[in-house]
Amino acid sequence: MYFLAPEFLWLLLIVPSLLLLYLWLMRREKKLAQHCANLAAVRQAMAAGRTWRRHLPPALFLAAIGLALLAASRPLASIKLLTSSATIMLAMDVSLSMRATDIKPNRLVASQEAAKAFLEELPRDIKVGIVTFAGTAQLVQAPTFSRESLVAAIDRFQMQRGTAVGSAVVVSLATLFPEEGIDLGEMTFGNATRGKSLDDKAKPGKKEVTPVAPGSYESAAIILLTDGRRTTGIDTEEASKMAADRGVRVYAVGLGTVDGAVPAYDSWTAVYMKLDEPSLRAVAEKTLGEYFYAGDAEALKKVYAKLSSRIQAEKKETELSALLALMAAGLSIAAAALSLQWFGRIV
Repeated sequence: MYFLAPEFLWLLLIVPSLLLLYLWLMRREKKLAQHCANLAAVRQAMAAGRTWRRHLPPALFLAAIGLALLAASRPLASIKLLTSSATIMLAMDVSLSMRATDIKPNRLVASQEAAKAFLEELPRDIKVGIVTFAGTAQLVQAPTFSRESLVAAIDRFQMQRGTAVGSAVVVSLATLFPEEGIDLGEMTFGNATRGKSLDDKAKPGKKEVTPVAPGSYESAAIILLTDGRRTTGIDTEEASKMAADRGVRVYAVGLGTVDGAVPAYDSWTAVYMKLDEPSLRAVAEKTLGEYFYAGDAEALKKVYAKLSSRIQAEKKETELSALLALMAAGLSIAAAALSLQWFGRIV
């Protein structure tokens, strides 16, 4: 916790001063009562001085003053809040290496089942979109609240050659920020693809992006799952920079074996079935996301369970002045009400 107006903290010294004043008044009242001629009145005054009811309203009022003065210093605290109206992009690897059976029944089926379990855990007010990638990346399900549509899209996965990890991140960003005109084809091949057909519509100009703090965009996140390393498409480092500049966190999930010791069909496949953990860690670190390794189907489900809870909760710097002021008002009202109830006046 820190304070936007810490100079007002000095005013808190008023509270112990008022407490000392109250104790002095109580002692003075006790001495005056001892000079009274009526012994019964003296005993009544002494008994009144010992009852907790007499001291509770002033104690509540002093607490109210303390909270009000603390509110004046404008304290801020980092608290976790449940997020809503968020969009999660699932970018899932469907390259041929996903047919490896080191994760039963194979990597693709295990990732599909884990993704479905993840969808069941997410609140219904969070949109989810799905991007698949192999040699290219494509949006197979636009962000939607419909879990049934998402499950159907997951069941339609088809494996292909290649692993375009960076392209998957770019397609996810293009889906999250359609107004920016992010063009994967142009980023991959340049302007050579423009104007080939009279039916092609003029594409909107690319919007200039002002970089923001990494991880500061709270309305979306990307979950990237792969079992290999980039073999084609947009450079992964360039894609991660694009995500970081837009404040979008990328949570990377590495699947399968790190050393690539699985049955392979040729030497080229054996090399690129190795999980590129350093690259995935770099993506997560650059975007202030997180990297997870899943060596088997059960571990993969646990990873998705963790992601579900972490994505739903976000930390925000929240000013507590209004809350403290409300608490101070409530204590003041309670002190006055109890005083009137017990003594017929505000003491």
